[in-house]
Amino acid sequence: MELQAVLMAAGGGSRMMDLTYNTPKPLLPVGNRPLIWYPLNLLERVGFEGKHSVISENKPSKVSLKVKMISTTDILVVSCDLITDVALHEVVDLFRAHNATLSMLMSKVHEFTETVPGQKGKKKAGEQRDFVGVDVTGKRLLFMANEADLEEGLVLRKSIMRKHPRMLIKTGLLDAHLYCLKRSVVDFLVHNKSVTSIRGELVPYLVRKQFSKSLNSKNATEDTEKNQKQQDAHHNLELLSTSKEEALLQLARERSCWNDHRGDMSEAYHGGKLRCYVHIMEEGMCYRVNTLAAYIEANRVVPKLFEDPPIHPTAVVSERSLVGSDSIIGPICQISEKTSIKRSNVGTSSTIKEKVKITNSIIMNGVTIEEGCNIQGSVICNNAVIGRGADMKYCLVGSGQRIEPEAERTNEVIVGSDQLMEI
Repeated sequence: MELQAVLMAAGGGSRMMDLTYNTPKPLLPVGNRPLIWYPLNLLERVGFEGKHSVISENKPSKVSLKVKMISTTDILVVSCDLITDVALHEVVDLFRAHNATLSMLMSKVHEFTETVPGQKGKKKAGEQRDFVGVDVTGKRLLFMANEADLEEGLVLRKSIMRKHPRMLIKTGLLDAHLYCLKRSVVDFLVHNKSVTSIRGELVPYLVRKQFSKSLNSKNATEDTEKNQKQQDAHHNLELLSTSKEEALLQLARERSCWNDHRGDMSEAYHGGKLRCYVHIMEEGMCYRVNTLAAYIEANRVVPKLFEDPPIHPTAVVSERSLVGSDSIIGPICQISEKTSIKRSNVGTSSTIKEKVKITNSIIMNGVTIEEGCNIQGSVICNNAVIGRGADMKYCLVGSGQRIEPEAERTNEVIVGSDQLMEI
């Protein structure tokens, strides 16, 4: 089975605008590589060389129209902000083995421990939880809902419980935005322009549709369950995968004694032709770099993914400076004498002058830090200049900003007057 890889790279980084104002989110440096490099590398490692498409649209119907023009196969959708060491075959094998409509990747939610610049002492906004229901194998995806949508509590359809009387409800999971999708879903989206989000609308719709009566049935024209608050906005449009299936696969199941469930003698998958599966990572690295906190954490952990030398061969580092083994020095950098760099990343073409101390910080590309500065827990964006003797603690300095000499700044976001200040 072939898959066309589709890399979604249209997100504007609305939750990290101080970083993405002058730098597109896919090009933000993480471990001195652009963010988009990580999903591309993931695809390359499993053999997708030269077989992927980068899509700069963010509306699924437009994405699907482009995909339909360039691909005749099922697709693997990956977000450009995903950094993971997942064994990708785990997700793809579920998709293949069960001839699934959807298989997706989830992992445990990470608790970020680093102080976020400009946020110290502020109350952290709580993320609303997802409730994810799986069967006893932990693989079949039976239910998915966000806490915000559960106004009357957690309500499960009878049609689900009849077929899967034992369901595990999980919380604390992160949707990695990595999906295998049937070609028929692409066709469905092309004709259904009202779907505006893969994660927010399409995935819950597919999960819910597994247990709806087929739209081909003469008696099934609408959902009549009492607990459904509103009719499905898309019930008049049919997913082709609910009615079409390869004849040989169907024949094999009819003549096989294999089943995907226990407790009754019903046929495999209870006769359903639309099936959703999930691979939940219990161990390993899986980050969505979609907030400033996640960006800082990603820069801290990505060096563990690779065995590259921490100091680039083209960097000029004084013998009288101290660069910790947990730091990265990028190409064409200049690190002057009596400088100390610990747990920090220094980007391409940056200049660090004498007697500078940098700790737990991210220094992007083309940055100049004058002599005698102290930088702690901060993010310094592209082409910024930090004046002589400045003391910066837990600050975010925007692209091209200049900090005056001897300045003392703590817990500040320093950006241009025309720049949105949202973290």
